Amino acid sequence: MARGKASGIALTNRDAAKVVGMVARGDREHDIACYFGVNQARIAEVKDGSHGSLPTVPLEELPPKGPAGIKGRRLRASVGKAVETLKLGGDAAAPAALTILQEAMSRYDANES
Repeated sequence: MARGKASGIALTNRDAAKVVGMVARGDREHDIACYFGVNQARIAEVKDGSHGSLPTVPLEELPPKGPAGIKGRRLRASVGKAVETLKLGGDAAAPAALTILQEAMSRYDANES
């Protein structure tokens, strides 16, 4: 079977430190790999020390816990709603659109398990 094209995405040491923190927090390896756009083997390599001994980043610098795909789809839907609000209401709709976007960011940033 033919292999797919490589993504070309490489984890930096800073990314690897986030991986270590996400693993320590109990995130699923699949979710971590999805967040960085790599396959789970890269996450396993970081866990096995491929980037050396790394300190974890502070908890507030970790991305929200949970599958990034679902969160991204929800965020995209909210952005679409805010854009439509602005198209239909013009400048007067800016406060409503801002509220939609702020709520979407809060939902995105919430930890899920």
